Amino acid sequence: MAAITNGHTNGVNGVNGHTEPSYARFSDIPAVIDIPVRGEDGDEAVNLDLTELMDETDELCDLLENENAARYYWVTIALAYAKQNKTDIAIDILQKGLGALVKGRTEDKLPVLVCICWLYLRKCRRAPRVKPTQTTEDDKPKEHWLHAATSTLNEASRLSPAYPPLFLARGTLYLLRSSLQPSKATSGGPDHSERSETLKQAAKCFDDAYKQSDNKNVMALLGKSKVQFTMGRYAESLALYQQVLSQAPDMVEPDPRIGIGCCLWALGHKEHARSAWQRSLDVNSERNISANVLLGISYLDESSQYGTTDPQFAALYKNAMTVHTQTAFKLDAMHALTCATFGSYFLLRKAWANVERLARRAIEQTDINAVASDGWYLLARKEHYEGTDLNKAADFYSKADLARGGDEKGYLPAKFGAAQLKTLMGDLDGAKFRLDKIISAPSATAAGAQKNLEAMTLLGILFAEEVYASQAAGQKEDKSVEQKKAISLLEQVRVAWKDPKRKASPDSAVLLNLARLYEQDAPERAVACLQQVEKSELDDIAEDDERLPDDIGDETEERRARRELLSPQLLNNIGCFHYQAEKYTQAREDFQTALNSCVKMGDRDSAIDTDALVTSISFSLARTYEAEGLTEEAQRIYLGLLERHPEYTDANARLAYIALSSASNPAESAETLKALLASDPSNLDLRALYAWHLARTKKRTSNLPEDPEQKLYKETLQKYDKHDRYALVGMGNLHLAVAREMRRETDSDKERRSKTYLRAVEFFDKVLTLDPRDAFAAQGLGIAMVEDKRDTGAGIQIFSKVRESIKGLSGSVHLNLGHVFAEMKQWSRSIENYELAIARSARERRDGKPEAQILACLGRVWLMRGRMEKKLEAYKTSLELSKQALELAPENVNLRFNVAFVQIQLATLLIQLPEAQKTLVDVEEAGVGLDEAIEAFGDIARGPQPPFPRGDLEARANMGKNTMKRQLAQAGEKQAEYERKNAFRLEDARRRREEEIRKREAERVRAAEAAQAREQAIKEQRDAMAAEQREDMARRVEDERRREEAEWTTDAETGERKKRERRPREKRQKRKKKGVEDDDVETDGGGVVGEGTDVEGGTGRRARGSRTTSGTPGTASDAEGGGRRRKKRKLERKGQAVKSSASKFKSSEMVEDSDDDEDAAPPTTQDGTPGAAGTSVADGGEDGEEEEAVARPVGGGRKKAARVLDEDDDDDEEGGESAPVSAPAVDDDEE
Repeated sequence: MAAITNGHTNGVNGVNGHTEPSYARFSDIPAVIDIPVRGEDGDEAVNLDLTELMDETDELCDLLENENAARYYWVTIALAYAKQNKTDIAIDILQKGLGALVKGRTEDKLPVLVCICWLYLRKCRRAPRVKPTQTTEDDKPKEHWLHAATSTLNEASRLSPAYPPLFLARGTLYLLRSSLQPSKATSGGPDHSERSETLKQAAKCFDDAYKQSDNKNVMALLGKSKVQFTMGRYAESLALYQQVLSQAPDMVEPDPRIGIGCCLWALGHKEHARSAWQRSLDVNSERNISANVLLGISYLDESSQYGTTDPQFAALYKNAMTVHTQTAFKLDAMHALTCATFGSYFLLRKAWANVERLARRAIEQTDINAVASDGWYLLARKEHYEGTDLNKAADFYSKADLARGGDEKGYLPAKFGAAQLKTLMGDLDGAKFRLDKIISAPSATAAGAQKNLEAMTLLGILFAEEVYASQAAGQKEDKSVEQKKAISLLEQVRVAWKDPKRKASPDSAVLLNLARLYEQDAPERAVACLQQVEKSELDDIAEDDERLPDDIGDETEERRARRELLSPQLLNNIGCFHYQAEKYTQAREDFQTALNSCVKMGDRDSAIDTDALVTSISFSLARTYEAEGLTEEAQRIYLGLLERHPEYTDANARLAYIALSSASNPAESAETLKALLASDPSNLDLRALYAWHLARTKKRTSNLPEDPEQKLYKETLQKYDKHDRYALVGMGNLHLAVAREMRRETDSDKERRSKTYLRAVEFFDKVLTLDPRDAFAAQGLGIAMVEDKRDTGAGIQIFSKVRESIKGLSGSVHLNLGHVFAEMKQWSRSIENYELAIARSARERRDGKPEAQILACLGRVWLMRGRMEKKLEAYKTSLELSKQALELAPENVNLRFNVAFVQIQLATLLIQLPEAQKTLVDVEEAGVGLDEAIEAFGDIARGPQPPFPRGDLEARANMGKNTMKRQLAQAGEKQAEYERKNAFRLEDARRRREEEIRKREAERVRAAEAAQAREQAIKEQRDAMAAEQREDMARRVEDERRREEAEWTTDAETGERKKRERRPREKRQKRKKKGVEDDDVETDGGGVVGEGTDVEGGTGRRARGSRTTSGTPGTASDAEGGGRRRKKRKLERKGQAVKSSASKFKSSEMVEDSDDDEDAAPPTTQDGTPGAAGTSVADGGEDGEEEEAVARPVGGGRKKAARVLDEDDDDDEEGGESAPVSAPAVDDDEE
């Protein structure tokens, strides 16, 4: 090799004395070095092989010291040891060399000190972050080596503060020190934390190093880019990394492509980031740990977008772990990021020992806070899974969060894990507080930010569990706020599933909790949630599922077979909601499918006990049969349940109810129910059923203590449950009924009546205290307000609220509203509510017939309306309704009395009405009705329990026999005489009335047809307009797409959209004076075609984008007849002419063309001031004719002179017709 003298080689250095710099680490360390020594024969050299170095260096150091070797040899040998990872020996050699050079020049000491500092920094990179759990030979932490490097740098700075290599070393020192300082979240203002200040100092040092090297030190650029990345300025960092790569494309260690990829990843361009890392791996495939592990992380991130059952997930996950991460781990098992990545893999495998080991390595070996955070998080997850020490797991979660800044910044998975731990430890308030901070953090509420779905789900479920606990405990505390919060959060999660960008799959737990929260207030939404769960589970069943039968028929059979594989609890709940919505057919199908599912579940796994499920679902199916009127099917199921469970009280109670309702043997059924109650007296459902039976069959009495129903309620409240709402409402209703029948003649009677009403109100108020949504108690309260206080306004308000809350689930509220409006004499509203109550009662009864009592109430209102308005039709309607009510309950004496009473009232009206308002048929029918009424009054008076005193009934019958029959007979005679006298007039009126009716009907039909035709025409017009709009919109979209494709393109480097750059226009050649060069071609028409025009067939065509002056076109007569000469175009300089007094234009002078347009002066006005930019002036031609001035638009940038072509008169040389030729004014940017 060439001899080395004083650290420099002799001879030619590369081609022409230059060589490309090598950026490989330790690439300038030779394999062999010759150390010069003084010998007897002159200078000699000791050959030292730097590839095979011994650990013992005393002799080597003595040799260098004795021979006064230059510092180059000390440094080169030390770096050779460092190249073989013997950094401690290298440091020892340099320290000895420094001692040998103590009396030497400062220029020799400074490089040695800097080299020692760099080796300390290298040791810092390899040193553990914290004290390692397993002691090693060299377990000094990073802080120790940073302190040593700082001392060395300070010593070098004392020798020469401006020594350039010191800036780079100090910047690296600050950068490593910042990695040990915690990140702190800021509230949006400037960051003045210690870590931020340290990074700023590092950036300043790198800037100084870069300037000192005349902008050639790429390592300084690399350090500054690392600082920018650490401070979160990813775009600036990316630009610096790209600058490094452009200056040093061969640099592979460190590789700027790694930094470019990290910046692109942080900016959201993950595909470009992967390309950068893959390029780094392609360039340097040997020991490229960073590229391998980062590629593994990128593939892991992509795999997270697919479900675990997706084939793409398996391919991506395998590529991430086995191809890249495992390769990186084999290259360096102590690499922190690799250990953290592999630790997550072993966490899923629940290999806790491996997780512990790799997490500790990641924490100890990293100099990046985020990687240390990953290590702490792995340890926290391990402790969380094991569950042996939750406090330890909480501590690890806290450290993982703090390593990334904590507070509002921090590490989201660690924050969520800490909230989960709070839930496990029973601190629900603490868990909700932490989760609410996650959701309301500035990073989650910023524009375009997405809230964490897991945090929203857990917080919503915690609020829901609080509501469930309150309901189960029977607490009176209002939990509506918590319920609204739970619904809001879970609904937001549900909406997020529809966002394709989030790729979130539906969670059954969210839907089931929503269904439970909606159960009371919005059952239709609850069943929708359950049906979504059903659909999700059906979709999860594969087409070739072995549980499906082989011979599946049509789609209906296939769906039924698939549904039988679902959870029977889910199907049962759906059936219950359908039952409550009175969709009995769907409910029956749900219950039957649930039973089949139970059977198949038991067949698949005999260890599962499905008896409880089968019993409950069978009972629900029987109740559905009851609601559909299939009592025999229901009885068969109840009897089957009693065979398996004889003590099943609910089945016995339903059988007793069916027997009581059928009226086949009521006495025996009543005894059965009584015996059943005696066997289980504490069953509140049985006591309520027995009270219902007593209310139907008891003898009415005004003495409450003797009422058997009241005794039963009192016993229930005193002995079994003082808060039984059914008994409390029943007691209130009894007091209402008694108070309603009490006398009110004297003040004492009124006081007793008011106290009874007050007692009823107390019962209803107690129920509303227990359950504010109890509709029956609220209605009882409204009835008491109306009947006792005559406060109809308050009663209507209460009944209206009840009507809105129950939403048609009961017709009683319409019945009560009908009573109130009847009292207020608002007949139409009363009739409307009674009719709604009748329709509801018809739907509730098995036979589909309305209740007779409601029909009687409706008949009473029509009678009251008729008596007030004196309308015969109202009386007839009342009579018809009263007869319908009597047909439904023929044995009811009160209904028979009602019919007779209306018949008497109808006869009285017909006696009083004038002949013109009634007919003979009406009078005759009233006579028949009067006879029936007289007979009915007599029968009722002779009955065992007449509704009124017998004497009053007999008096009414006698009055009808004597007075009313005689008066009605007289009215009939008068009516017959009246109709005989007016028969022709009445017939004519009837005929005209029928004709008018026919005309009205024909007009109505024509109007309906015309309206239908108009609607059809409007519909067709709207369809045509909609189609035209769609076509127009599609055309606009296509135009917009084409315009965007023309104006916008994709940046090949960043992948961002940007506008296309306009191509610079080619400079036009300057026009030459006419006659000098043949650049201008005279056309046949005498015009001059300049640059920017085409000559084609004797016509001038203006070039694209050019401007023209106005010209006066010539005609054939001008050319042939020798008229006005055609003008020639001449070139003028804009703004150079001076306005003459003989012309009204700004200039009349001819301006000579110039070959150098760039030297043209700006336009000026007459007084010498600059003229308006962009103003063009035309002069009059040689013949003095006036021409119009042409204005140029104001242009940006430097104002240039514009050229305007004027026309001079010229004869057509050819004598033929010519087209006008317009030469363009030249743009500024075209000169």
